[in-house]
Amino acid sequence: MAHIISVHPREIGWEVTAPGIENPMAFLSGAKAEIAAKSLAERFARRGEAAELRIHLRDGTLAGRFVCAPLVELPLAG
Repeated sequence: MAHIISVHPREIGWEVTAPGIENPMAFLSGAKAEIAAKSLAERFARRGEAAELRIHLRDGTLAGRFVCAPLVELPLAG
């Protein structure tokens, strides 16, 4: 099961919510919120865990959904 990371609007600015984060992260810029959310998704992937990033528009509509697959190290060819 993938960890769900969401970027959605607040009254002022944007927030990022994710599992393991007790308080949502707040940003004035939607772009900065997206960067933080992508960084979290990449952290999950490096730990070998899938993450799903959901980006919402100002009106709450889902604008995009991205899956970040777990990273696995492949054996080097000898």
